[in-house]
Parts: sequence; C-alpha cells; structure tokens
Amino acid sequence: MDIKEIGVALTGASGLIYGIRLIKYLRETGHRVVAVYTRRSVDVALHELGYNRDEYVGLLKSMANAVYCEDDFKSPLASSSSQPDALVIAPCSVKTLSGIVNGYAENIVIRSALAMLRLGRPLVLVPRETPISVVEAELLYKASLLGARIVPACPGFYHDPKSIDDLVDFIVGKILDVLGIKHSLYKKWGEERY
Repeated sequence: MDIKEIGVALTGASGLIYGIRLIKYLRETGHRVVAVYTRRSVDVALHELGYNRDEYVGLLKSMANAVYCEDDFKSPLASSSSQPDALVIAPCSVKTLSGIVNGYAENIVIRSALAMLRLGRPLVLVPRETPISVVEAELLYKASLLGARIVPACPGFYHDPKSIDDLVDFIVGKILDVLGIKHSLYKKWGEERY
C-alpha cells in the first residue's frame, strides 16, 4: 500500500514528543497528516512541553494538514468511509488501548482505530507505560491479535544516541519502519556509526 495520508493521534500518556516529532517528519517528507488530540493530551503538553492549550493546538495546526479534537464527530475520522491510509497513536494511553481492544468507540481516536482494523489498514500503537502489568500486557496482546502493530516507546542505544532528540528519532524511525516509509532518522544495525 502506498501511504500518502497518515492520521496521528496524540493521547494523554507521557511521551507526547513522539507524536509531535512524527507529524513534523511526515510533513517535511511530503505526507498529508491528519492530527487528532485528546483532552488529556493537552494536560500532558503543559506538563511535559510547557505548552498551554492554545500553544499546543497552534503547534499541531502549524504542522498538520488538518487537526481535530477527540470529540469532533464532524471529522472525517468519525466514519470508516473517510479514513487515512494509516493511523499512528503516539503516545497511546492505556485508556485508548482498552477502548480499541474492547470496541468502546467513545471518541474519534478510537473510532478511527477501529475503522483501520475493519478496513485492514495499518494501525500503529506506541505505548509508553512502564512497568507493564498483566492488564496492559493482555491488552497489547489482544490489540496485536486484532491486527495493530505495537511499537513500545523503548529506545535502543546501538545507534549511539547523543541527545534526547536522537532517542525520540529512534522511536519515530521504528514507527516509519513499520509503515514502510524510508528514512534516515537513526543508523540501522550494522550501518556505520556517525
């Protein structure tokens, strides 16, 4: 599948920087991006990045082609007939993960994820929760069985990272790997170091 339009959903888990960096990279490489944010992600943006709601939403609008709040059911993401080519939920909260696994479509993030599964399109979940109990492990297992691809926000170190940006780019690169999008965000195993 040729992926041109990608949905990126940002939920209320720690690690919002992954979704923001993904949106930025996708736009820089010519992809169409539809961003969706949850109300809890606004709290995370303030706590982790220092952005108030207006700054956070403004940042998303400056990078994505379209931006929707989780309860905007006028969004095309509310219907299976108007979905992007792929959806990445980064970060993916346990609440969102549970909603997907249990089919509880309380917002357009979960509705879009369920549509991805129905349509057989790529759905990538980026959980950041740690440690993981049997509850989260079972939810991740079930999501994988349903067809979601799981990319835990667990950066590697074989690429010799020098900064937080290097660690973030590693995870974003892994997301792109799953989607089959070529990149040079990190040195692959066996490639010459910087």
